[in-house]
Amino acid sequence: METKDREKKIFKVTLAGSAGNAILVVLKFVAGVISHSSAMIADAIHSLSDFITDIIVLIFVGISARPQDRSHDYGHGKFETLASMFISLALLAAAIGIIVSGALKFTSWLNGEDLSAPGSLALWVAIMSIIIKELMFQYTARKGKELSSPALTANAWHHRSDALSSIAAAIGIGGAVIIGGRWTVLDPLASIVVGAMLVKVALKIMKPSLGELTDESLSEETEEEIMETISSFKDVSEPHNLRTRRIGNRIAIEAHIRMDGNMSLLQAHEITSEIEKKLKDRFGAQTIVTLHMEPTR
Repeated sequence: METKDREKKIFKVTLAGSAGNAILVVLKFVAGVISHSSAMIADAIHSLSDFITDIIVLIFVGISARPQDRSHDYGHGKFETLASMFISLALLAAAIGIIVSGALKFTSWLNGEDLSAPGSLALWVAIMSIIIKELMFQYTARKGKELSSPALTANAWHHRSDALSSIAAAIGIGGAVIIGGRWTVLDPLASIVVGAMLVKVALKIMKPSLGELTDESLSEETEEEIMETISSFKDVSEPHNLRTRRIGNRIAIEAHIRMDGNMSLLQAHEITSEIEKKLKDRFGAQTIVTLHMEPTR
């Protein structure tokens, strides 16, 4: 897929998500304030972080689509990974804030303070949010896989985490509304649960992004497949010094191979070109393959 075409599709998916998030942010904040629901306000903050990260993706994916230049010989793919890292950090910050706020209200309740019961409006908005965000997750996750976009995939999980947090909010708000009395504490407790769920999701998104930004190697299974592919060529022996890493939506492969020292340079070049083609057919046309030839001992 052409880089520009991929960029347009990522932009379209993210724009649709940001429109949905903008609507939910307004609805949740209004419902949270009117219904006096800390769980709904916490959910609104989560949706706001979704909206902000959509903007980050739109900016960074545009940068990552730029071709290689004198200052970036391997292209700008890691800017998309950087966007994923920002998304996880924003989500983690929002989660911590939600947990602290819920904990403070819970502490007040333990000290005998009466908490006001949330209104039913918050419950209906939470239910609506569950449906909308799950649909957004399914759509964005499918497109993230199709376009091999780590930023879209991270954003998809942000949608899913928002759906899960709305479920927690709905349970807490529903319990506080229906049962009432001292059970109004379910509302801030639900916000704490929401925050804890967000922490888990943030760390899940952060791990692969951090690995890529620190040039973590590809999985052991992938590296074994690469070595097997190289070894499948009869004129090549002892592939070694394999180095791999991910650069945005593509990978880089470097390896040393041994070939007959009496072989002509033209023959050696043709064989290495065939190896490169086979690796690109398997891992994508944008794969960077560097092979260093050594004479057999």
